Amino acid sequence: MDSKSHQSVRTYFLIIGVLMSVVLYLTYERILFLVGDFLVVKDDLEPADLIHVIAGDDHRTDYAIHVYNQGYGRLLFFTGGWCTNHHSYHGERGREAALERGVPPEAVSVDESQVSSTFSEALRLKEFIGKIDEPIRSIIVLSDPHHMRRTRWAYKKVFGEQIKIAMAAVPFELSPYKRQWWEDEGSRRMVREEYIKMLYYYARYQFSKGRLKEWLASLDRE
Repeated sequence: MDSKSHQSVRTYFLIIGVLMSVVLYLTYERILFLVGDFLVVKDDLEPADLIHVIAGDDHRTDYAIHVYNQGYGRLLFFTGGWCTNHHSYHGERGREAALERGVPPEAVSVDESQVSSTFSEALRLKEFIGKIDEPIRSIIVLSDPHHMRRTRWAYKKVFGEQIKIAMAAVPFELSPYKRQWWEDEGSRRMVREEYIKMLYYYARYQFSKGRLKEWLASLDRE
């Protein structure tokens, strides 16, 4: 191959490299949005029998009270057990906030059993529904945006088609997390961990058996 041919090859690969760089630059942010947005599940809400607030920081409780006051639920239900961050029980903390903002005492229920995962919170809710006389046919599950896909999978796994389930994601503007998750350390950690936990959930609750299932159970967290 003569020098002219070598030059043509180099020019060709240079053009290809430049074009790929331009495409990557133009689509980079869009791809990142897709990675985060895949985790976000939110339904058009209709009035439901119960709003279940997944244990977490106070912004979840605040938004749940807002959703309740908008007429989307007859009962607020809090789970989570002891919170080391606030040195209080998730349920009691949620109840106090709800009562302070005008929610009737009879419209707030809590389960202070210690839970190790979102899946176990779904199980606590199922137990609660089985104990009360009032029928629960529809629920709204509320948590942070990037938490919602795994949460929906867990609740569908626990309840099947028995109960209508709707997902209410705390709006990003009311949450400490960002839709532009790559720009914020906490949001980056949330997205990364959600993908890891989704894989864990599929292995733990869908595919594992015997000793593997027991070992995976010992790793339960959030």
